[in-house]
Amino acid sequence: MKAKSILGLVVTILLIALLLFTAIFGLTITNPITGEKYYFPKALDENYGVKRGLDLVGGSIISFEADTDNPSAQDMNAVSAVMRNRLDSQGYYDATVAIRGTDTVVIEIPSISNPEDAVQMLGATAKLTFRDSDGNVLMEGGTDVKSAAYRYGQTSENGNMQHYVELSLTPEGTKKFTEATTTISQKASGSNYIAIYLDEEMISQPQVSEPISQDTCIISGSFTEASASALANQIQSGQLPFGLKESELRSIGPTLGDKALETSLLAAGIGILLVMIFMLLFYRVSGLVAVIALSGYISLVILTVSGYFSFLGVSGTLTLPGIAGIVLSVGMAVDANIVIFERIKEELRAGKTARAAVDSGFRNALTAIIDSNVTTIIAAIVLGMFGTGTIKGFAWTLAIGIVISMITAVFVTKYIMKLFLNLGLKKPSAFGVKVAKEVQ
Repeated sequence: MKAKSILGLVVTILLIALLLFTAIFGLTITNPITGEKYYFPKALDENYGVKRGLDLVGGSIISFEADTDNPSAQDMNAVSAVMRNRLDSQGYYDATVAIRGTDTVVIEIPSISNPEDAVQMLGATAKLTFRDSDGNVLMEGGTDVKSAAYRYGQTSENGNMQHYVELSLTPEGTKKFTEATTTISQKASGSNYIAIYLDEEMISQPQVSEPISQDTCIISGSFTEASASALANQIQSGQLPFGLKESELRSIGPTLGDKALETSLLAAGIGILLVMIFMLLFYRVSGLVAVIALSGYISLVILTVSGYFSFLGVSGTLTLPGIAGIVLSVGMAVDANIVIFERIKEELRAGKTARAAVDSGFRNALTAIIDSNVTTIIAAIVLGMFGTGTIKGFAWTLAIGIVISMITAVFVTKYIMKLFLNLGLKKPSAFGVKVAKEVQ
């Protein structure tokens, strides 16, 4: 039993140390057979690490004015929603979209230093139309296209592999498409085509040789993966109720300085180190357990914020308020351990054995830990839903930190504590409980 506990404790500590090392310094592993290298980036890696917000790395500010007179508040809200969807589809979750006045939308996007690139990514209207050789509009993307998706493959039986966009048509769109291709296929060569326009710019001109009654069609052309994917995202995210014209384009530097992230993390690290020292001095072995579990917690939070779990849909952009959210969640994690250890000390003072005190302490503290964390998560969700910009960054990091802290406090801390008990940890003094001396 003791040998297995020693092995379990060593493996746990090494695993946590590996995660923490990867999060802080990065890790490169070389395949001994093929020689292929696998790079796991550190959190502050400029190219592959955590994505930073506008206040940390700067970015672009774009103002669009409605290309119509007296737009309604409902239409402006629709413009804001469409732009928000387009930003989210490109992964810019921490970009902000705000309505200024009655006819202007202001968008702030981190990391994109060239505003022209931001405009290209957003698209002005993404208004999709299908026209015949005479310029007549046969179909419109807003009413006749149900969805759009990026694809890579052959567009014909003997064609080359290429990037393209696949459109799924509505029932009404399918009917119009069938009627249009039936008519156009009978035209003379040179005019038997459907021209596809995006924002009055022709992006594809496929020939029509026979009627097509399918509920899907494709847009092909000289696309790259990025351009085809961007077009699909623009169409998928919806169309604007009217055109937009650029009224302001400017780039800004980081408002808090180039070293704001590093200095903020340094301050957080010093605070965490002081907390660990306090836990060791006040709770002895229990404090050591807390330090090990807290190290695992910190490594998981850093890796999550850095995008290691983006395949699960967990990703975002770090801002200075986001760092505050992480530090706050660290405090919640320490608080959960303190609640557990105080319960254990109460049970030991009542005369229970160490093992019984640990079991009872975790069981009695569980309700309080869950209640306090769930209420905080609810607050973070509300902030995330109704907040904007950096408020969302704070809510995102806080929610992630709270969820991970609950897992480490309830499972990891208890597991490590059990290992120490199996190694013969029994004296109340090891848990920070003072034992009264017998009177002679």
